[in-house]
Amino acid sequence: MTAIAEAPQGAESATEITREAFRDGMACLAGAVNIVTTDGPGGRAGLTASAVCAVTDEPPTLLVCVNRGSSAGPAFLENEALCVNTVGPDHRETAMLFGGKTPMAERFSGADWGTGPSGAPVLAGAVVSFDCRVRERSPQGTHEVLFCEILRIQSRPGAAGLAYFGRTFHDLEG
Repeated sequence: MTAIAEAPQGAESATEITREAFRDGMACLAGAVNIVTTDGPGGRAGLTASAVCAVTDEPPTLLVCVNRGSSAGPAFLENEALCVNTVGPDHRETAMLFGGKTPMAERFSGADWGTGPSGAPVLAGAVVSFDCRVRERSPQGTHEVLFCEILRIQSRPGAAGLAYFGRTFHDLEG
């Protein structure tokens, strides 16, 4: 049973916790726009994600959530390498390619890519790229939570960022 708290007068009312209510609530949580890429035995793949966060600085580790049912999901489940490429306004179109139904090979055709020490594709000109090795996995509902140890960081200090809020991209000054 879901508890619904009464809201103070003049405040928004609480709603039942449904999939739609969760998604609507998450649309109010701003997040960096990241193109997360992988390569290895499962193939080269990538997706746009805001579900990325820092875990610890000893050892430097990120958490990345990947929908197992997405077109990129199988590659992330099999590969041990990934790169979190945080992007700015100049990569808006690339982020759209990686976030949609674009065939995987076409996603990579719109930008310049290098390869990090992990073997994952690194986006040239990203605001910051975290090249990682997957160290631990945890299935949670529809997603796989990946704990990724950072092997190398490349950044462009002062570069403008891109945030996702209200189901749309917003430019951030550098």
